[in-house]
Amino acid sequence: MPHPLAKIHRMSELIEPIGAVTFSEVPNEEFLALGMRNYWDGYFAGRAAPLGLAPAEVVHAVFYNFADGEVARHIPWVWGKITPEEAIAVRERGSAAALRQRIGVLADSPDLGRIADLTTRAAISAPTEGRPLYAGLRALDIPQEPVAKLWHAATLLREHRGDGHNAVLLAHGISGTEAHVLVALTLGMKPEEFGRIHHLPKAKLAAVINGLRDRGLVNAAGQFTATGRATRQRIEDLTDQQAAPAYNTLTPHELDALITALTPIATALQTTDD
Repeated sequence: MPHPLAKIHRMSELIEPIGAVTFSEVPNEEFLALGMRNYWDGYFAGRAAPLGLAPAEVVHAVFYNFADGEVARHIPWVWGKITPEEAIAVRERGSAAALRQRIGVLADSPDLGRIADLTTRAAISAPTEGRPLYAGLRALDIPQEPVAKLWHAATLLREHRGDGHNAVLLAHGISGTEAHVLVALTLGMKPEEFGRIHHLPKAKLAAVINGLRDRGLVNAAGQFTATGRATRQRIEDLTDQQAAPAYNTLTPHELDALITALTPIATALQTTDD
């Protein structure tokens, strides 16, 4: 049944740190041990693996927000060192180990199995149409160990939301690089200091910002205009709407219970990040 969008957004805040353990040190070390040259080799091998041996052009399109050529530095090179099936197993193993390590005693809670089951019920209930990365993940086996199962479910929900977010960005004519500029401004950062785009040539980044300025989204000082701020908020609201179907399988009581149960887990993860 439909739920208030505020609760859908809250779920995204809780799911994000659980799914994002994939990008932490433990999984990275697992990939490096198998011949990956650096962090980004492991990132692309693990995250793209559900797409199979898709060429760099396809991975670039699905991931949406990487600069031209970034994916091609890793795909298909990584598939000469590891298969997609092996990458899926390494990613799950390393992510589950990282999650267990970082949430401590919560990993052994007798309630974790119930939490993982409830999260999984939502995670496998959403439609796959127009969501290629989510669909690829849906085709994988669901882990049965509770910590791994919770990570897998969080990853499904995270990528389901991500696919929807990309669709909303596309509908608003916002490119991947432009989306990073908007995120940087939302965080109060200068785009040239934001991690995902700080490495871009200055002229290219300036051209992106000028394009946003020409459309009235950014002012002469490089900050949001009222139109830009409203556009950013509309994109977030529509992303929540696109994420909502995953939770329609849960009753209001079940969703409230899941939010309550996931809060200390997300808090523990955020604390270990500090």
